[in-house]
Amino acid sequence: MTNKSKTYWACAMTFLSFFLSWSFAYSLFPLWLNQSLGLSGQKIGLIFGANACAVLLSMPVFGILQDKLGVKKSLLVGLSVLTVFVGPFFVFIYQPLLSSYFIGGVVIGAIYSALAFGGAVGTLEAFIERIGRQQLIEFGKTRFWGSIGWAFAMFAAGSLFNISPSINFWLSSCFGACLLACLLWLPQPISESKTPDTTNVKMGDIAALFKQKSFWRMCVFVTGVSCLYQIFDQQFAIYYASFFDTTQNGNRYYGYVSSFQVFLEAGMMFLAPLLVNRMGAKNGLLVSGFVMSLRILGSGMAEDPVSISVIKLLHAIELPLLLVSMFKYIITVFDERLSATIYLVGFGVFTQVIVMSLSSYVGHFYDQFGFANTYLVLGSIVLLNVCLSSQLLESTPPKNVKMTPVQST
Repeated sequence: MTNKSKTYWACAMTFLSFFLSWSFAYSLFPLWLNQSLGLSGQKIGLIFGANACAVLLSMPVFGILQDKLGVKKSLLVGLSVLTVFVGPFFVFIYQPLLSSYFIGGVVIGAIYSALAFGGAVGTLEAFIERIGRQQLIEFGKTRFWGSIGWAFAMFAAGSLFNISPSINFWLSSCFGACLLACLLWLPQPISESKTPDTTNVKMGDIAALFKQKSFWRMCVFVTGVSCLYQIFDQQFAIYYASFFDTTQNGNRYYGYVSSFQVFLEAGMMFLAPLLVNRMGAKNGLLVSGFVMSLRILGSGMAEDPVSISVIKLLHAIELPLLLVSMFKYIITVFDERLSATIYLVGFGVFTQVIVMSLSSYVGHFYDQFGFANTYLVLGSIVLLNVCLSSQLLESTPPKNVKMTPVQST
């Protein structure tokens, strides 16, 4: 097996294990909070807001550390250890705290969620994108396996949830152990090499980033598109289940449809690099934002299980375009040495700021005005932001954004 092939499969299996663990733990998280613990929409929104706050605080630190480490995997190995303990944490610590001491449970759960998954995912994506650039491996082709992992977990999670939600948490721990093994398996010559694109990163370079207008223009797009979409998606599982005669049927079909959607998403991960190279990174971001607005608005207009299921499948188009376009936009417009910091701060942190600020309020709107009416408002805001961002984002030519191979020293 060649070094490139070995690197590809090591990265692919790392993504697969991470998303299997994350999906079993959190894909039905709002259903667990609502149906198992009986929490209101406002309380669920508060939990998501606290989780976002914890991710917000962790992402800048993780981004700077990973840019300093380059392709060394020590940070990710440390974070992955937490995924091994998802089962014990949810069953013996998190659930009792949320039931008996809600605020304490919110705080402790937010810290754990950020370290194990919410903050770790961006770090992992930036880490593998950098390794892929060294070996001329497109990010979408490795991230594809993350979508496959999420899909497999979702296919089983809905039915297992109806038996006992705890089963999903224990399975998350099992795949967390697989993640740790995969990270340790990553090829040592690649993971520990010192490369020219990472050794000269200084705090002054990072500070200068915040003086660039192009950085803040990108953040406007992220704020009005990715952020509001994540708020929309937080309690969507509850809304989806309401279209069925029983919550059990809703849970089961949500798992099935989500699984099919993510399989489609995985296929789009292979096509997205080609599409984005042809249309340009800026246009890729705008198209992903437009599709997001259609899905949010369409969800507010859905009238039956079939229509809401079809609309949900639009997610298979928007996410691959967003992720691939964002990385290509970053390495085209900015200093690629700072790719992890830009991705985690400009994309990740700004997302969490808005999610943290608005989750509880939007949850209150769900309780007071219903999901459908709230979705119509959110979708309209996203659409307006896409129009604004078409003028603010830097132009990127519709050509191949070449990944420059980095030679080890």
